[in-house]
Amino acid sequence: MDILHNLAFGFEHALTLQNLMFCALGCTVGTLVGLLPGLGPLATISLLLPLTYSIPTGAALIMLAGIYYGAQYGDSVSAITMKIPHASSIVACIDGYQMTLKGKTGLALFTAGVSSFIGGTVAIVVLATLAPKLGEVAFLFGPADYCALMLVGFVCVSFVTTGSLLNGLAMCLIGVLLGQIGTDVNSGMMRYTMDLPFLSDGVSLVSIALGCFGIAEITKNLDAREERSPFNGKIHLMPTWAEFKRIIPSALRGSVVGSVLGILPGGGPTIAQFAAYAIDKKVSKHRNEIGSGAIEGVAGQAAADEAAARTSFIPLMSIGIPENAVMALMMAAFVIKGIQPGPNMIAGHPDLFWGLVASMWVGNVFLVVLNVPLVRYWLSVFKIPYSVLFPAILFFCCVGTYSVNNNLDDIYITAVFGILGYACMRLELDAAPLMLGFILGPMLEENFRRAMLLSRGSFEVFVTRPISGTLIGLIALFVLWQLVVFVMDARKARRAGLSEQPA
Repeated sequence: MDILHNLAFGFEHALTLQNLMFCALGCTVGTLVGLLPGLGPLATISLLLPLTYSIPTGAALIMLAGIYYGAQYGDSVSAITMKIPHASSIVACIDGYQMTLKGKTGLALFTAGVSSFIGGTVAIVVLATLAPKLGEVAFLFGPADYCALMLVGFVCVSFVTTGSLLNGLAMCLIGVLLGQIGTDVNSGMMRYTMDLPFLSDGVSLVSIALGCFGIAEITKNLDAREERSPFNGKIHLMPTWAEFKRIIPSALRGSVVGSVLGILPGGGPTIAQFAAYAIDKKVSKHRNEIGSGAIEGVAGQAAADEAAARTSFIPLMSIGIPENAVMALMMAAFVIKGIQPGPNMIAGHPDLFWGLVASMWVGNVFLVVLNVPLVRYWLSVFKIPYSVLFPAILFFCCVGTYSVNNNLDDIYITAVFGILGYACMRLELDAAPLMLGFILGPMLEENFRRAMLLSRGSFEVFVTRPISGTLIGLIALFVLWQLVVFVMDARKARRAGLSEQPA
């Protein structure tokens, strides 16, 4: 009953005219950027972060969340109709595009829309149920426990985003060091400013986000000069009753898979879609058709995609740890508005938390009602030439950066981080751990100092407390396992090299 009461409380805030408008705006923009090749929620949210300064807190967060899960649906549309995949719609290309070739584009789009609605609804129930309970557990954490938890976040995000623990931790360390630039709160001394006055307040969060994600992503896409043509096929949306009955079981299975994997660090929509597709190929009654244009091949992955996008908010809002790059930007939006995600957020800002949860279901309705009938009009977006699109985005990047502090130096800093982000992409280094390190670095320093103060300088507090000791042990086991894997791979490579040498 408490959950129903809290959801009713959330809908009171989500259904205000202002929040409805920003929810619709977020879903619309999300669908648009999902359709465009190379533009996804990561780059778009980074571009719109400066706008959050002038938008009310609840409306700003509802809009950014709508962009995230709205982009998941837009990704499916471009994948199904034109076989243009994004990271979260690779699986949709398999059966979805085969259905398009068979003249069933409307059925595939309807399946994706309904399945996304089912997946989002199931995930919202999971979010409303689990997030407050995890928040209550987080109240047991002390400073040493928070330090250990942040280190776990560094290790998990570093590995799942880069695939290399060493590279990921190095990026995290760079982010932590960037977070130390500015004036020390305790001593009042200037740190790492190189005697530059404009760095006395530190590096702007917006500058790093726009540079490492927005400008870097746009620069990377300028290398790929691919011409896209709009879809011109016929679209008939309504399925038969027999086809509709095939959608529901697959969508429910995908919803469960996506809800579970969305909670895990590094899970997210990309892994969830593959897992749901693999399960459908094993248990579906029509598994022999999957891969050649089956409804189940679209329904399961679409539901898992949307479910994972929503449950990925659980670690962020309950314990304050973002599990992927988009959640790191969402955390940046929270911080910009003066709110620290975590258990105190649920207790101190219940209207914001439950309003955001309720708005996700409202966004679900917007995506189905507005987007499915308007698919043909969305596809006309591909007519916009890149020569017009990208300069316009770069212009708004500069305007957005300047508008935060009215300082031209912020534009130069953003350009530097844009070059850094592009270099990271060329070196196959993910900027998400850097962003995570920058956001959590000051909090890690604060909790570390507090733990040292309470323990009178003894490092034993990190292993004697049950929670921090367990987390440190898990980190040690994971690092040891990575070392074992590295040694075994090196031995295999050495043996393979010896076997190839001529006798």
